[in-house]
Amino acid sequence: MRRTSAFALVSLGLLTGCPMPLSPAARMQEAAIELNTNSRFGRMELAVEHVAPTERDEFVAHRRGWGSRVQLADYEMVGARMKGDDDAEISVRYSWYHPDDGDLHTTVVRQKWKDHKGDWVLVGEARLDGDLGLFGEAVPAPPPRPHENLQFPTVQFAGE
Repeated sequence: MRRTSAFALVSLGLLTGCPMPLSPAARMQEAAIELNTNSRFGRMELAVEHVAPTERDEFVAHRRGWGSRVQLADYEMVGARMKGDDDAEISVRYSWYHPDDGDLHTTVVRQKWKDHKGDWVLVGEARLDGDLGLFGEAVPAPPPRPHENLQFPTVQFAGE
């Protein structure tokens, strides 16, 4: 009985010491989380490591105003889809605001990812839905607000 339990214990130790390799989907998701988290906190030098070399200039240009004209409040990966063994798409919802007005905006972005020699890299992104301005797009001026009477009406009570 002791020999069986000792064998089971040694076997369990060996099995836990040999982690299973991550699936392509898990590696892609890990790379996407790293890129978006580093972007969220302004660590662009780390985020750009997950971008294909041919797309890095555009990636940096899209985020040029982040931290000054645009502040990211949060991001959420709202969808992911493998399109084969080495292609994937991820939808990311960014919550952001302009520091001068403080209104919270939301923009959904589709990111395209490709497995390049074992490393997943971002190969393209585009706005799917939501507010313009996250990537430096021209934002139409809001319509002028009608002039409002901001005073309370005068009320007179009987007998005064």
